[in-house]
Amino acid sequence: MEYYESLKETFFSQSHSTLRGCANVTPRGWVFIMECYNTLMNLKTYAFIDASNLFYGGEKSLGWKIDYKKLFVYLQKKYGAKKILYFGGVEIESFKYDYLKNESVPLRSLEKYITDYIRRFGPKMDEAQLLLLSRHVKRIKFYLKLHEFGYKLFLKPVKIYHQENGNTQRKANCDVDLAFHLMKEIEMYERVLVLSGDGDFLPVLKHLRTVGKQVIVLSRGSRTAREMRQFAGNQFTDFVRLKKELKFES
Repeated sequence: MEYYESLKETFFSQSHSTLRGCANVTPRGWVFIMECYNTLMNLKTYAFIDASNLFYGGEKSLGWKIDYKKLFVYLQKKYGAKKILYFGGVEIESFKYDYLKNESVPLRSLEKYITDYIRRFGPKMDEAQLLLLSRHVKRIKFYLKLHEFGYKLFLKPVKIYHQENGNTQRKANCDVDLAFHLMKEIEMYERVLVLSGDGDFLPVLKHLRTVGKQVIVLSRGSRTAREMRQFAGNQFTDFVRLKKELKFES
């Protein structure tokens, strides 16, 4: 019975689950549950984060900010994620970035470039220009903090697209990069967590499942493509349900 009780304690402490009826599971049943749980936790798991979708499809509609340190810990503890890859964009102004030599914008060099630029030309700038550059520096510091937490960053320069109506749109299209790395790393994981509701990833995710990979989708339910939810089925988790675990507390 001591072994049985230790299994219960381990399961609840590690999974944070509150499954109905667990109190009535027999000792033999708990052995089976723990064997299944350990099998899942031992699957080599990688997580891929679509930053744009997570922010615009997540934080802005959730009404609360995501604590990215808590998110990192959650993905490790809940799913045993061995590697967490983050794909996003960063403003580089006139910083010289070599697309052929780099797979991600070098943050330290970029931070130094912008802070030096502000120091040299700041006195001649108006308040709006200084505010914009200070926001860029703040974003860089945010990414440096993600790196410190343990995220593997893949950052692309934000580009300005001119539209026919005269408006401009700032974008860093990272979808292809994320899809590429899903395939590049395919031999390295058995289970993949995709933090995005973008239906453009569906062809790649269908292929991953076809070749035997377990695919889990975490996203904001109301901002997730219908076909993504249909594909994920019971392997879909709505960020709304993770507020307690992931909300940033200032």
